[in-house]
Amino acid sequence: MAPAWTMLWGPDGPNGGNAATGGATTRFAPPTWKSMTPWLLMLLGPAYDIAVGRSGPGWLATAGLTAFATLYVLTLRASLGPGGDAPAGWRSPWPYRMLAFLAALAFVMAGVWGGNSPMLFTLVALAAGTMLRRRALLCVVLLLGAGGGVLGAAHGASVGAALSYAYSPLLAGLITAAIASLFIMVERLHEAQEELARTAVEQERLRFSRDLHDLLGHTLSVIVVKAEAVRRLAPRDLAAALDHAGDIESVGRQALTEVRAAVTAYRSSDLATELDRARSVLAASGVELSVRRSGTAVPPAADPLLSWVVREGVTNVIRHSGAGSCEIAVSGGMDQVRLDMSDDGCGIEAGARTDGRPDGYGRGGNGLRGLAERLAAAGGSLQAGPGRRGFCLTACLPVDAGEPGERTAGAPNGPDGGGTAVPAAPPQSGYEEAAR
Repeated sequence: MAPAWTMLWGPDGPNGGNAATGGATTRFAPPTWKSMTPWLLMLLGPAYDIAVGRSGPGWLATAGLTAFATLYVLTLRASLGPGGDAPAGWRSPWPYRMLAFLAALAFVMAGVWGGNSPMLFTLVALAAGTMLRRRALLCVVLLLGAGGGVLGAAHGASVGAALSYAYSPLLAGLITAAIASLFIMVERLHEAQEELARTAVEQERLRFSRDLHDLLGHTLSVIVVKAEAVRRLAPRDLAAALDHAGDIESVGRQALTEVRAAVTAYRSSDLATELDRARSVLAASGVELSVRRSGTAVPPAADPLLSWVVREGVTNVIRHSGAGSCEIAVSGGMDQVRLDMSDDGCGIEAGARTDGRPDGYGRGGNGLRGLAERLAAAGGSLQAGPGRRGFCLTACLPVDAGEPGERTAGAPNGPDGGGTAVPAAPPQSGYEEAAR
C-alpha cells in the first residue's frame, strides 16, 4: 500500500530522487495549493443546509459560502505559492492576514447559521497547518476546535457531533503541519546526501592531485634543468650534452613507470578495500549495504576481478537502480568462488540481461559487457538481470583465475584464433562518475 503522503500529495515524477537522477530514494512533490483544494468537498455539508433552507436567507448564506471557498483557495495559494514553495509564502505577511480573515468568516457563519457550518473550522485548520508551526499552530487549532465544539453545541448539535466539530480542526491542523515539516526535513536530508557525495568526490580528486604532484613535481624539475643543460652544452660540448640527454630519457622513463604504478593502484584494489569503499559510497547515497562472506577465503588471483565486479555493481546501483538496500554475498569453494550482488531497486532496464557471451548481453550496458568479457577470459562467468526484488549480479571464477591479460597472453584474438579479445584496462565505471 502506498504511503499516506503519497496518496495525499502524489509523487513528483521523473524529477524526484529516482533512477533517472541517480537518487537512492524516491522524492515526492511538496504540497501545493491545488493538492489542498479537494478538501473543499467538506463544504457540501453547509451547502446542503442552504439547499434545504436551514441557513437563511439563502442568497446571503450562498454568498458567504462562496466567499469562504474563494478565500480558502487564495490563502493556500499565498501560503504555498503557485509551485508549492512553502517557504516563499512564509516570508510574506499576507498569508497570515488572509488566514485571520478566513477564521473570522468561519466564526461568523458557524455562529449565525449553525447546522453543518462548524465544519468550516476544519478547513481553516488545514490552511493554518501549511504556514504555522509549534506553539502558534497549537494555539490556533485549539481555538478553532473550541469554537467548533461550542458553536455546534449552541445550535443544538448532539454531543457526538459537537465533539467531532471540536477535535477535527485539531487533528487536521497538526497532521497537515507534520506532513509539511516532513517534506522540508526530507528535502534537507537529500541536500545533505548530495553534499556528502560531492565532498567525497572533491576529496578524492584532491588526493589524486597531491599524489601526482608528489610523483611528477621533482621529476619534471629535473627534466627541465637537464634540458637547459643540453641546450647550453650542445654547441661546444656534444658529449656532455648527450650525457644529459640520456639522463632526461632515464628520468622520463622512471616518471612514466611511477605514473603507471599510481594509476594501477587507483584502478585496482583488493576485494576487502573495494567493499569498504562500496559501503561508504552507498551510505552517502542513502543505500544500506549488507555483506555476507562464507566458505574459504578468496584466492589472490580472483581478488582483483571480484573487486571490479563490486565496483561496477555499486556504480549501477547508484546510477540506475533507485534502490534503498543492497546485499553482497561472497562464498568460496574448493573449485570456484562466487559473488552475488542484489538490490531492491528497479534495475538498470527491464529485461536487461548479461550472460557472459558476446551476443548475449541484452541491453545491460558497456560496463557489464566489458566486465563479462574479462571474467570469461579468466575462465569465469557473469550473470546479470532482474532478480526477485530488483537487479541481481552474479560472478563466478575458478580458484586459479588469473588476470585476463595473463590467460590470453600469446593467444590470437578473434573468432578464428580461438582467443578472446580483452580490454587492456579495467572497466571505466568509477565511483566518481556515479556520484555526478
